[in-house]
Amino acid sequence: MFSRKAGQTATAEADDHEQRPIWAGDGSDQPPTTHRRRRTRRVLLCSVVMLMSLLGLLAGAVFVVSERLAGQVHRYPNVFSNLEKDARPPATRALTFLFVGTDSLSEHPTTGSEAAAKGQIPGGGRSDVIMLAQVNADRRGATVVSIPRDGWVPVPGHGFNKINAAFAFGGPSLLVQTVESVTHIRVDHFGVIDFAGFQAMTDAVGGIDVNVARPTSFGALSFDAGLNHLDGEHALAYVRQRHGLPRGDLDRVQRQQNALRALLSRVMSNGMLSDPLRTYELLNAITRSVSVDDTLTNSGLRTLAMDLRRVSGDDVTFMTAPVAGLGREGAQSVVYLDADRSAQLWRAFSSGTVRDYLTKYPGDTLPWSPP
Repeated sequence: MFSRKAGQTATAEADDHEQRPIWAGDGSDQPPTTHRRRRTRRVLLCSVVMLMSLLGLLAGAVFVVSERLAGQVHRYPNVFSNLEKDARPPATRALTFLFVGTDSLSEHPTTGSEAAAKGQIPGGGRSDVIMLAQVNADRRGATVVSIPRDGWVPVPGHGFNKINAAFAFGGPSLLVQTVESVTHIRVDHFGVIDFAGFQAMTDAVGGIDVNVARPTSFGALSFDAGLNHLDGEHALAYVRQRHGLPRGDLDRVQRQQNALRALLSRVMSNGMLSDPLRTYELLNAITRSVSVDDTLTNSGLRTLAMDLRRVSGDDVTFMTAPVAGLGREGAQSVVYLDADRSAQLWRAFSSGTVRDYLTKYPGDTLPWSPP
């Protein structure tokens, strides 16, 4: 019995010796698993620190690049500061821009930072394109309404005149005031670009695809019926042409919208925004060509870019202000806007119910294949 206990004790001692941890008696007071855990934590911590540093460097680089690009944008001063605040339409949660396109036929830029460096002044002539663009309050869609440049409207301080004359008489401020008085829509920001800038933007995206209703030509350049791929030179001719089109300048307005729609589709659908180099080239072309009001800061431009990431070409509705007919005022050929239909449109535009308006007047949208 004693020997059995002794054997048991010996066996227990042997088992105890075999099961003793290898760290026992080596001067360490922690098991190896604890060391491994600590090493793992240190590696993870170092990895996190390195990742945070890289992200910080990347964010810093993005900020520097965005500041450089936004810093290229020429700001037009005092667009809104001289407007009587109480006389302006009320602000809404939507964001409304007044975009102007000019066609000086100059070989040199007339808008943007390069034009400013050459002493050009945006607003020195009549505007060829006038578009009121509103981004929805939820920033998931937009509506663009073109106002014919020859629209016969009251221009504050100048009586009735063509709406584009307001730009020549008083620059952006008077044009904003005129558009607000006609539409009762508050303009939040103003932007102007010349046709040369549009050409540069078109080339930056690799050209645009537009549908044409029937064959036409502009000078030595021609457009086939159906789908046409246009580089910057051809795109510029496309938006300039009005002679030979059934409705003249009204059809040219639709071509300008069609080109803008194609440009948006090109940017959003061919992976351009996922290519840093091509994105930079596009933004470089835009920021060097455009002039905006001085209330649109660099941070405001970045916020706007972030907001518009969710908007695709299919989310933008293109329309033209309703026209009652064409006529003459003295020696001028003019466009008479339809007062009743226009009032309905601007109310829908202001209240965010444009779709309801288009249910009633479906023909007011931009067709898939303008003339």
